[in-house]
Amino acid sequence: MLPRGIDALDARLIRAMCDTPRAGVMELARQLGVARGTVQARLDKLQQRGVISGFDPDLDLRAMGYEVLAFVSLEIAQGRLDDVCRHLREIPEVLEIHSVTGPGDLHCRVVAHTNDHLQHVIGRVLEVAGINRTATQIALTEQLHHRVLPLVELAIDDDAPGGSAQAG
Repeated sequence: MLPRGIDALDARLIRAMCDTPRAGVMELARQLGVARGTVQARLDKLQQRGVISGFDPDLDLRAMGYEVLAFVSLEIAQGRLDDVCRHLREIPEVLEIHSVTGPGDLHCRVVAHTNDHLQHVIGRVLEVAGINRTATQIALTEQLHHRVLPLVELAIDDDAPGGSAQAG
């Protein structure tokens, strides 16, 4: 079984990749002051363990013309979850689908060009049998962009002298 978590070098490597996303292995090795082989081995292990799950570009959906961001909660009929999720995956404007606790069964992140387009997207969502109820919330402004680097920084801080990894 592969180890869980990341150590300080993994964290520094991930931070360097975020700071200079187009840097190659040689450049990352230079920035970190380690051998190229060390960087490549670390990258391979981080990918193998699923810590690094992709190298997709970070896209600005507004710049692509998707001005509306909404969150749609769906209540699903018993036994229809797989059918509904399969249908939702076919709608390009549905960006994420999460099974949730509390009111509703699924929580979806959806984008649209306009409010009229959002109504069309929700209509497409409802084309599948098995959805009992929906509730839609339109996002007004983003207060905090999706982030993970603060979690990476914890691994660096924990390995530093006086950090929590040293305690105990």
